[in-house]
Amino acid sequence: MTPKPSAQITELLRAWSAGDQSAVGQIVELAYPELYRIARRHLQGERPGHTIQATALVNEAYLRLVNIRHVEWKDRAHFLAVGARIMRRILVDYARSQPRPPRVDLTDDLVVCPELNLDIMLLDRALDTLAEFDARKAKVVEMRFFGGLTAEESAAVLGVAPQTVHRDWSLAKAWLVREMNHQGDHNAAINLP
Repeated sequence: MTPKPSAQITELLRAWSAGDQSAVGQIVELAYPELYRIARRHLQGERPGHTIQATALVNEAYLRLVNIRHVEWKDRAHFLAVGARIMRRILVDYARSQPRPPRVDLTDDLVVCPELNLDIMLLDRALDTLAEFDARKAKVVEMRFFGGLTAEESAAVLGVAPQTVHRDWSLAKAWLVREMNHQGDHNAAINLP
């Protein structure tokens, strides 16, 4: 009986961590649909005509992922969380290279008000500030918002209970709203209900 793709990915990640370079190609083949879904999620709120496409984002993330050395991959969720973080870095680097920063809509459960429209660099700065005093909450935001991981998958990566992830997610959203208002994106004021 062939194992499920997530179990296969976990086995291959452990083999790769142990030095089996032949596992990398299989990991990418199995994880590509999920990496592509994460990339599309990242790009969903970008302005029309954005020059980075989901396929290019996945390819760039793949190139960075395969160059990571000395990682003890836990499982598929850990791999996807790292992939989501890399995609965030790629998009922030891209935004910094543009004369006028691209804007993104915070969708999913991070939205406090539906008309919210934020600069990705503003969100990045706020997440970096959050990480300075609460790294776990910042990681929860990355995994849930950027990576599309469930609370259960995020909990497995972080080694905490799903309830802790739900609590961190709620507190992080409220903190980000306050911080981004404070940073002064006056064109899109954020209001708590």
